[in-house]
Amino acid sequence: MSTLLAQATTTDVTDVCGIAGSSYICEKVYGWTNNDFLAKAAEWLVDKPIRILLIVIVAWFISRVSQRTIARFAAGVAETPADSRLRSLRASGPGRLLIEERESLRAKARAETIGLVLRSIATALIWSFSALLVLGQLNIDLAPLIAGAGIGGFALGFGAQSVVKDFLSGLFMLIEDQYGVGDVIDAGAATGTVEKVTLRSTTIRDVKGTVWHIPNGEISRVGNYSQLWSRALIDIEVSYDTDLRIAQGVIQRVADEFWNDPEWGGDELMERPEVWGVQDLGASGIAIRLVVKTEPSKQWAVERELRLRLKESLDAAGIEIPFPQQTVWLRSDDDEATGDEPHPDALVTHEVVGTHTEEVSD
Repeated sequence: MSTLLAQATTTDVTDVCGIAGSSYICEKVYGWTNNDFLAKAAEWLVDKPIRILLIVIVAWFISRVSQRTIARFAAGVAETPADSRLRSLRASGPGRLLIEERESLRAKARAETIGLVLRSIATALIWSFSALLVLGQLNIDLAPLIAGAGIGGFALGFGAQSVVKDFLSGLFMLIEDQYGVGDVIDAGAATGTVEKVTLRSTTIRDVKGTVWHIPNGEISRVGNYSQLWSRALIDIEVSYDTDLRIAQGVIQRVADEFWNDPEWGGDELMERPEVWGVQDLGASGIAIRLVVKTEPSKQWAVERELRLRLKESLDAAGIEIPFPQQTVWLRSDDDEATGDEPHPDALVTHEVVGTHTEEVSD
């Protein structure tokens, strides 16, 4: 008899409070009062709010821990140079203090951007999962919601796969510090100064003033002209009858004067200019290479100023900067028939100057 009574009581509790053990307070109140209404009221007024509150507290705690972890991860990634050559610049070499300062500013911006993105993703995932748990506590059937969300997510992911590609490319670009605002880059589609970088696209203004908006997923390779330092490279051609040692001496003197110029050497240059020597034996002249390590994005201004000073100094030293020349022999029909060499008066030398051609008969 007692066994049957216990089974009946258990059946009643299950009918009121659901599966055994699912609601401790409901079962206790029903056992004390044997009243369906009071048991249900206790469950909705006490048990479920406590469970929901615990879910919210745990979600808040996990969110705080994840944000701290992400902040440390972002700072660690930003403070580590992606390239060992960039890492070595911090320890030695002229201009290392400027490099460290610039790297620090870039690292701070990268850490803020990476941390913001990862924290937003983590927060969205944690609170979305917590919301599902809260809905489950309210006895809402989650199966249709999860199924609908899965189908919607699949459709959205399929339709927005290019956006996802842009997002991931932008995230890796920031982590690897490929470029930043103010850098001059060659992105394939356009070359210019970076004005804005987001996770989806990069905005570049070229030398003509045109603004290019390039999705990050479309950038397959990047050439950065101004990361930490740049280099001005000038090949100066002199004629074949020039004494090369004298010419290199003149070029080195101009470079040293440029280095000692407070207007340029103090702010624009990072190392003393170097004459590397003969670079090429060309068709019209011999190229001598001059290189200068400069501040980022300053190489073009340095090259223009150096070309002006070199032209003036080479002219003053009587050293000719050659132009393309071509010698043409004109044969007449009589010369071809007899096999004789053309008369000296038939020798014509074409002197090509820019887009103009002058003929001089000897």
